[in-house]
Amino acid sequence: MESYTRYERARIVGARSLQISMGAPVLVKTEKIDPLEIAIVEYQKGVIPITVKRN
Repeated sequence: MESYTRYERARIVGARSLQISMGAPVLVKTEKIDPLEIAIVEYQKGVIPITVKRN
């Protein structure tokens, strides 16, 4: 997994959380219900399909 700044991590997890809350499929098995908590688990497992482009 790439090394992201804390701002990039926050943006990735926030964007993924919004996707999950809008009905996107969850990419990990978890008992959690809160979209933010699910997004954090996905981030920790490295399965979020979001990349960061830097100049």
